[in-house]
Amino acid sequence: MARIDGRTSMSDARTGNMIFERILEEGVFRFDCSADDRNEAFPSFSFVDPKVRETPIMSIHKVPSHIPTFECIMGQQVVNVELPPGTSFYGTGEVSGQLERTGKRIFTWNTDAWGYGPGTTSLYQSHPWVLAVLPSGETLGVLADTTHRCEIDLRQESSIRFISQQSYPVITFGPFASPIDVLVSFSHAIGTVFMPPKWALGYHQCRWSYVPDARVREIARTFREKKIPCDVIWMDIDYMDGFRCFTFAKESFPDPKSLVEELHQSGFKAIWMLDPGIKYEKGFFVYDSGSEADVWVQTADGRPFIGEVWPGPCVFPDFTQSKARSWWANLVKDFISNGVDGIWNDMNEPAIFKTVTKTMPESNIHRGDPEFGGCQNHSYYHNVYGMLMARSTYEGMKLANGNKRPFVLTRAGFVGSQKYAATWTGDNLSTWEHLHMSIPMVLQLGLSGQPLTGPDIGGFAGNATPRMFGRWMGVGSLFPFCRAHSEADTNDHEPWSFGEECEEVCRLALERRYRLLPHIYSLFYLAHTRGTPVATPIFFADPKDPELRKHENSFLLGPILIYASTQRGEELGTIQHKLPKGTWLSFDFEDSHPDLPALYLLGGSIIPVGPLYQHVGQANPSDDLTLLVALDENGKAEGLLFEDDGDGYEYSEGGYLLTTYVAELQFSVVTVRISKTEGKWRRPNRRLHVRILLGKGAMLEAWGSDGEIVQVAMPSETDVSNLVSASEEKYRNRLESAKRIPEVETVSGHKGVELSRTPVVLKSGDWELQVVPWIGGRIFSMDHIPSGTQWLHSRVEVNGYEEYSGREYRSPGCTEYYSVIERDLKQEGELESLKLEGDIGGGLVMERYISLPKDNAKVFRIDSGIAARGVGAGSGGFSRLVCLRVHPMFSLLHPTESYVSFTSINGSKHELWPESGEQVFEGDLRPKGEWMLVNRCLGLGLVNRFKIDQAYKCMVHWGTGTVNLELWSEERPVSKESPLKISHEYEVQKIA
Repeated sequence: MARIDGRTSMSDARTGNMIFERILEEGVFRFDCSADDRNEAFPSFSFVDPKVRETPIMSIHKVPSHIPTFECIMGQQVVNVELPPGTSFYGTGEVSGQLERTGKRIFTWNTDAWGYGPGTTSLYQSHPWVLAVLPSGETLGVLADTTHRCEIDLRQESSIRFISQQSYPVITFGPFASPIDVLVSFSHAIGTVFMPPKWALGYHQCRWSYVPDARVREIARTFREKKIPCDVIWMDIDYMDGFRCFTFAKESFPDPKSLVEELHQSGFKAIWMLDPGIKYEKGFFVYDSGSEADVWVQTADGRPFIGEVWPGPCVFPDFTQSKARSWWANLVKDFISNGVDGIWNDMNEPAIFKTVTKTMPESNIHRGDPEFGGCQNHSYYHNVYGMLMARSTYEGMKLANGNKRPFVLTRAGFVGSQKYAATWTGDNLSTWEHLHMSIPMVLQLGLSGQPLTGPDIGGFAGNATPRMFGRWMGVGSLFPFCRAHSEADTNDHEPWSFGEECEEVCRLALERRYRLLPHIYSLFYLAHTRGTPVATPIFFADPKDPELRKHENSFLLGPILIYASTQRGEELGTIQHKLPKGTWLSFDFEDSHPDLPALYLLGGSIIPVGPLYQHVGQANPSDDLTLLVALDENGKAEGLLFEDDGDGYEYSEGGYLLTTYVAELQFSVVTVRISKTEGKWRRPNRRLHVRILLGKGAMLEAWGSDGEIVQVAMPSETDVSNLVSASEEKYRNRLESAKRIPEVETVSGHKGVELSRTPVVLKSGDWELQVVPWIGGRIFSMDHIPSGTQWLHSRVEVNGYEEYSGREYRSPGCTEYYSVIERDLKQEGELESLKLEGDIGGGLVMERYISLPKDNAKVFRIDSGIAARGVGAGSGGFSRLVCLRVHPMFSLLHPTESYVSFTSINGSKHELWPESGEQVFEGDLRPKGEWMLVNRCLGLGLVNRFKIDQAYKCMVHWGTGTVNLELWSEERPVSKESPLKISHEYEVQKIA
């Protein structure tokens, strides 16, 4: 491609219906605005074979049932897909918040999103893909096949709207009869998940960081001593020498080979982190070899781009070039020789420190391969940078050992990343909200083509409470990817770190996972070979049932239905489960506990179950095999078991065994047999344990030999009823006798911050605010409801909206607990309000009154002040100089398109952009009672009005993806007669 950024200047807007071509297979259509736009479109990164997207199929004559419309103006292409009322939306890739996406808007722009919330609009991966479930249950998939930043707007009911830089095609899949049919067709385009080595489906333990190597050995030894299943221990960045990739710290990891050998002897694998930032340091072998090969991303003027990351100044491989990918792959190949079993690619959005945008400039140049689009700026390649890095890492691992399946985990990704790497849901928080949100996040990734995913169990940032961690392990142990991970300076987050009761729940939960590993491994074989999903929302069991479409505390693992408790104070015994149509039989492994999910098996299904063991390597093909059988209303059932050696590629050449088991009830006898097999793998000589589910955990059992017919006599209806009643009684007794995990609400830790409490939510009119009284009364979320814009979203324990009590930056937000004095007064003229107060010492208190006026739904008001209480001798009270600083840190959705605008008291006009850094305005240069934060992309401005006589100084400070609009009071001794106050309000306005 000759053009650098793909922009097309157009004097006149164009609108109309998109034109289509039939591609790939029956029911798949490519839409473009015109034939010229089709020719102008960049190559596809989503499709396994980009040529498929360009090749019409002339033998198919079906016409699409939904024709998108388009509008092209000012270089932007806006696409609308109108669907029937009652359509439900899913997909959109790695997103936070609710499962059902109707009413949401996101932006595909890979972003380092530490501590994201339910309203964060850009996370670490980009999937411009929507799965639309029609009222009939038929399903349509829609892909905007562009790597550029793309807005996916689902706020209008039954309407999909894509906005991105033109020209890009839209690909539709279906409508097909079910969502699974759409996902299978989608996989034919974008590829299926790589076949994971079986050990990668075990439990993984991680921390930032396990240092030194003695700590790694201690963690491994404790897992085995406590008989808690685990297969993998992870090494974060601190194993490196000064954060230099492909090195080991001489003091803390002097002999990585010996360490890994010891881990292998204990049945553990070791995974090590590699970031894209390479330290800019002559004499460092990675930097020197990369410079010699000329592989670095360049600035607009052709020099290697240098950005700040963990090692300090860094250069970055340009993975869009084949020579750079080959260079990286060979480094990985040599790195593997240290005993590395898997590689973790982090920070590959790419994340850059000390920048407004959190990433490299969009003007940077990538000298991409011609088939990728050639030489383009970073705005084109940004969203695929992480995927290309993961691909290079994957290929390097294959170079090192072609007889082993690579395992790569990537933080950043794009449509198609699943071919090379697993993923996780990023730097989440140790809160109940994030525990609950982990289910829809895992499901959305699966619905977007990435089935091998899971969250940081227990939360990455903050200190989990014992009950929260136990609950999270209960559900997390059944996710496709199962890893616990925690941040530096938090409390220990290993299963035994939360007391005996939580430890036992974690052991039971992980034993469940390991017993279900034959089933999970079989699901991944089907996902790899056929494109079927692994974990799906409950509505997949009946897409026509609208009541199932919003369920977020349950999911399906094939025919297994899992119901979890994800709310504090909620226990399984108190939850009424909504079961889809069909026969659903509950079961467990006599491991019931109030903190473990409830399991059901769909009638008509058979699932394979393995024995208990601590790691995958303990499994032996000759171990007993158990089949759980749930008969349908016709007395029949069927299920699959995939087996191979658990690694390597023999399965692709017939070295596997795929067995179809069937069961049928005839004349009061259930006959279980093999109906067909595939593959050349020899059936192990083992016993077969058949368990017929009767409901409420009751089962009938019989033993035989695998490969032979096993028959089970069904008792009378009365006997079945008695068995079910007895099993139900045993279940209740187990729940009653189970040791409860203590409900500990305050957990002390290095950070001195508790993240697991429930914020106060104020919602009225145009605004929804979230406040945390226990950390200085901080407002950490400001949502403008009509525009769907989150103007402020911060970490719970730092930043957001707060006040400072002096020049020394002493913040009650980090040290004091605010008491809630009054809430929801509902006085005349007010709809919602919250009055908070925090002791800041010296006889002084910080006050805040937040109100959402009834007479003006568009605004909310904040009255802040420092007042004297009990001021007297020795307190420093009247002689204490204080200054009240209102300190909101607003989030910038589009940093390069945001600025601050105001008119000064003297009439001068000001427009401040991020490049202006920090500026202070005093005297007549102060804003004349208001200033506005403008987002040009959204066409919105956040207006902040205040009293001029209270704000003696105004300051603008641009940060990394944030801006502070500070109001300072005068600085003086405070007194009872004259407290310091600043009153102000916020409103969102449309701008031209």
